[in-house]
Amino acid sequence: MSATGYALIGFAAWALCLLIFMEVVRTYLVVTGRAPANGFTPDNAGLSPFMQRLARSHANCIEGLPIFGSLMALAIMTSRVSITDPLAYWFLGARVTQSLIHLTSTSPTAVKVRFLAFAVQMAVGAYWAAALLVS
Repeated sequence: MSATGYALIGFAAWALCLLIFMEVVRTYLVVTGRAPANGFTPDNAGLSPFMQRLARSHANCIEGLPIFGSLMALAIMTSRVSITDPLAYWFLGARVTQSLIHLTSTSPTAVKVRFLAFAVQMAVGAYWAAALLVS
């Protein structure tokens, strides 16, 4: 499998890990009586700031998956992974880094580094889209 294939699986798996983690915590809150089973909103409003950041981090992954996933899938399906492979792991690393920073800190420095990780993903995606269009 190509680096692009592994990065695509990694991206989907990362989004799934964030979802599983959120649901484990929600289940714990229900089982311990700290929250009603029907008391959750998609953004985890009313829960801890960490849980709200976890929901937003997961949503960021879900929002980006169709865009970046489609570019990676297109490269795979058209045998043009030579375009995406060199930056596939950089993209995945930036995605995971953005999520981890989002979960761990809201300091001004952390937010700047989180934005840098986001900007790396945007730059990689823009390059992939342009290169796939002209190849």
